[in-house]
Amino acid sequence: MSGDARAFWLAFPGKGELRETPVSSPGPDEVLVRTLHSGISRGTETLVFTGQVPPSQWDTMRAPFQEGSFPAPVKYGYLNVGVVEEGDPALVGKTVFSLYPHQTRFVVPKSAVTVVPSDVPADRAVLAGTVETAVNALWDARPMIGDKIAVVGGGMVGSSVAAILARLPGVRLELVDPDESRADVAAALGVAYARPADALGDCDLVVHASATSAGLTRSLELLATEGTVIELSWYGEKQVSVPLGEFFHSRRLTVRSSQVGGIVPGRRRSYGERMALALELLADPRFDTLITGRSDFADLPDVMHRLADGSLPALCHVIDYH
Repeated sequence: MSGDARAFWLAFPGKGELRETPVSSPGPDEVLVRTLHSGISRGTETLVFTGQVPPSQWDTMRAPFQEGSFPAPVKYGYLNVGVVEEGDPALVGKTVFSLYPHQTRFVVPKSAVTVVPSDVPADRAVLAGTVETAVNALWDARPMIGDKIAVVGGGMVGSSVAAILARLPGVRLELVDPDESRADVAAALGVAYARPADALGDCDLVVHASATSAGLTRSLELLATEGTVIELSWYGEKQVSVPLGEFFHSRRLTVRSSQVGGIVPGRRRSYGERMALALELLADPRFDTLITGRSDFADLPDVMHRLADGSLPALCHVIDYH
């Protein structure tokens, strides 16, 4: 045995706790990782924390290294950056990203870690899973130079999408959110900001990430004829109502889902290549804008409770391990 670790578990909906967890020594194709930082994927993890994962999605929503089952007890999370302490000599001492939950030390197959580039700070690298989702969404969306684009929902995922789209030449791009504090986020990303009522229409493409019926409705309203909404929101058990009468058919609009679990057919990229690209993009310091708070690992149960009840606003909240 390599010793004990501590891990964050959802004991029951609304109640998190830190538990002692034994850690074995790594096998021939495994590595032992000591966590430096983990990130809270606020939208998904607060749905898990409050027990709102529908039974029909329990299998689909399993995290790669989840333990336990929904609704609880469950160890959940997937934004982890650490340093390899044992295992493959080529990896020992390297800073790596993995889709592992919130835990101080752990053993995983060496194929499950991706080396963080030297020009990407370890705490910024926790965004890799979210940026990977944004990359996948844009592979699905296939934006073109000169497009008129809106990103509706300026949370962690929507802002990541906007940050990448801002590099595309010639686009008219707006980040649309009713929270006017997102104007500062948009400015830091080099993107125009608009409240929903003021957003520019005639869009070729809208990426929706607000997880609200109002946001999806406004996304449809902003489209030009034959435009497309890429739906990135995950609603859990929430029912969604949108106007599929009115202009939906006459404008020949499309709503297409995008989910990070699958790569669009014909893209000819592996999951490993997609993750490596996400980490490469994180060399851009603009992504630091998405890290809006941080706490110590010991405080994680209280932090999750506050994120879930809305008393702690955040895009990406980073957990630091000492």
